[in-house]
Amino acid sequence: MINSALIGAVRGLENVTINELYENYPDFFIDVEKEKKLLVEHDIIVWHHPFYWYSAPAILKEWMDLVLQHGFAYGRTGRALQGKWVLSAVSTGGRQEVYTETGSHHYSVNEFLIPFKQSATLCRMRYLPPFVTHGAHTITPAELNKQAARYLEAITGLRDEKYPEKDFENVEYFNHLTTSNA
Repeated sequence: MINSALIGAVRGLENVTINELYENYPDFFIDVEKEKKLLVEHDIIVWHHPFYWYSAPAILKEWMDLVLQHGFAYGRTGRALQGKWVLSAVSTGGRQEVYTETGSHHYSVNEFLIPFKQSATLCRMRYLPPFVTHGAHTITPAELNKQAARYLEAITGLRDEKYPEKDFENVEYFNHLTTSNA
C-alpha cells in the first residue's frame, strides 16, 4: 500500500523513469545490459523498496549482484556511475521510535542501510539521506497522502536540481528537506 502510493505520486512525471524489477523480471532473470543502460542514462537512481528483514527484497539484492559489475560500476576502470546520486526510499513496518538505540530494533534505519551507502560509495556515487516512510501497519490514509506529497516533492526537487549538495549534510532523512504538508 505505502510503496504503491509513493510510486503512484511520481508515476508519469517527465524525466522520471520507474523501473519495477518484480514486474519486469518475475522469473529473476535480470537483463543486465538493459539495466546498465538505464543506469548510464540517469543521473539520479532511487532504490525504492520495503524494508524486509532490515534489508531489501531479494530481487533488488540480485539486481545489485548482477548489474553493479566490476569494471562497470567499480574497480580501477569501473566509472560508469561516478558522480551519480543514489537515494534509498524505504518503508518500514515499525514506527520511527523503534529504529533507535533504545527502541526494539536497537539501530536506526541509516545504520541498517550502511551496506547500500557503502555500495554506492564503492561505485563512486553520492549516497543521499534515505526517504523513509515508517509505520506501514499503522499509517493512516491522511498520513500516507502527506508522505506521498513529500515523496513527489523530493523526486521533483532532485529532478529539477532544487537541492544543493550541502542540504544533505547532517540530515537524518531526506523527508526532513521537504516542506509538503498536503
